This record gives sequence, C-alpha cells and structure tokens, in this order.
Amino acid sequence: MALHSQSARQIYIDTYDVVAMREMKAHKIPASITLAQGILESGNGQSKLATKANNHFGIKCHDWKGAKVYHDDDRKNECFRKYKKADESYRDHSTFLNTRSRYAFLFDLKEDDYKGWARGLQKAGYATSKTYGKLLIRIIEENDLQQFDEKVLKGTEDWLSGTVVMVNANNLKYIQLDEDQSLEDIAQEFDLKLDKILDYNDLDWDDKIAANSKIYIQPKKTKGPVKTYVVKSGDTMHGISQEMGIKLSSLYSRNKMRVGEQPKAGRALLLRGNKK
Repeated sequence: MALHSQSARQIYIDTYDVVAMREMKAHKIPASITLAQGILESGNGQSKLATKANNHFGIKCHDWKGAKVYHDDDRKNECFRKYKKADESYRDHSTFLNTRSRYAFLFDLKEDDYKGWARGLQKAGYATSKTYGKLLIRIIEENDLQQFDEKVLKGTEDWLSGTVVMVNANNLKYIQLDEDQSLEDIAQEFDLKLDKILDYNDLDWDDKIAANSKIYIQPKKTKGPVKTYVVKSGDTMHGISQEMGIKLSSLYSRNKMRVGEQPKAGRALLLRGNKK
C-alpha cells in the first residue's frame, strides 16, 4: 500500500469525522472504526475507488442494484458499488455491517470497544489481510480517533453543530448546500465575503441555487484532477466546472469554446494539458 502524507490523512479525518459520528449515533458502530476503515480502504480518500466511485470501504456489488464500477482487487475486474457522494458510502457501510449475520456479534460489544471491533472485523472476514485488525487499531491510536467515540457517548451532540466540509477529487474543500441554508449563511459561517463565495463558484448575484448544490469555500483550480471528462446528457459547463473543481473560464479556454456555449454529450473535454 502506498504511503500518504499526514496532511492528506488529517484532511480526511477533518472531512469525515462528523459523518462517522452521525453513523455511530444511528447504527452503534464506533466512529473510530468507521474512520479507520475509511482511511485504510480508501488510502485517505485518494484511491481510485474513492475518487471515481465514492466507495470508501471497498464494498463489492454482492446484491447491489445501484451503479457499479469494475476494479482489480483479489481478482481481476471485480464489481464494486458506486455512490453519488461519499456520505452515501458511509451510510451503506453501516447498513452493510448491520444486515450481514456474520457481523452480528460485533453489536454485542461496547460502543467504544474499538479493539474488539477491529479484531472482530478481521475474524468475520471483512478483509483478507491477516493483520487487518492490528492496522485498524494502529490507525485509531496514532490519530486519536477514539476521541470521536467519546464525543458521541457523552451525549451532548455539540459536534452536530456546523456544516460538514468535504474534499473533492481535486483536493478542494466544499459543502453541500442544505435546503435551509443560503450563500449568505455559508459566507458568515466560514468568515468569507459573499462576493468571494460567488467568485469561487462562478455564480452571479441573481443565480438560483438548488439544495444539495456543491459550494466551494476556496478558489477552484485552473486544472482538473484528471486529463479529460466525457460529457453526459444534461451536463452543462458550469456543472462540470463545479463537479471537477476547475474554474469555468479555464474550462472554456482549455477547450477553445465560447463563453456560454454548451458541450454535446459524448465529447471529451480537456481538464488539464493541451490538444496536440
């Protein structure tokens, strides 16, 4: 397994700690275990499965009826579940453990018994590694992930306050706009001027923004995380810009398109590099 920088790991923890605590409150799985598994299985959120399919836990298709991706794992071209966003992967991870009989014994453990959970996951065959339990325990203790179990068990729920910040494949911080939030609320919460939020997201003052829209709280980049993006039916240049974390002006310029022009489905848009 490739080594990742501490900063990448800390970004991952800061991004998903509240998500893991919410799952612990709802499903009784230690947040420390969920985070450690996410870190280990997704390579701090940087694995191909995580970046291309939002699959942070390496869950294979099994009886899955949703979107799928194929990836080499224990065998070539295995089927894995694909999610629209990482939060869905976290929720499915909880459901997966809750509904498989081989993991049932784990729910008899104390909620803060991360060592018992780690060893139990290995015993139940979550992963083929013979050191899986030890790896989870090491990740938890090296990063003090047990603190998140304690926060949930204290019952104060002060950790629920605030907006969950996520990180996209282009290593940019963003939030999903809730129905009861406005851009003014986001600007105030993150101590930013409203015109900065608009600029970061290539928006005008009078633009209508749907709930669950991806809103960046830092400037997008001039290059995307991958070389090309294949346009799907219904895609817009602004939507692609938001999804891939690339400035809208850069996306137009790199593809020699007029501002306001929209791409046709099937076209491969350049996100980095130049046409030859």
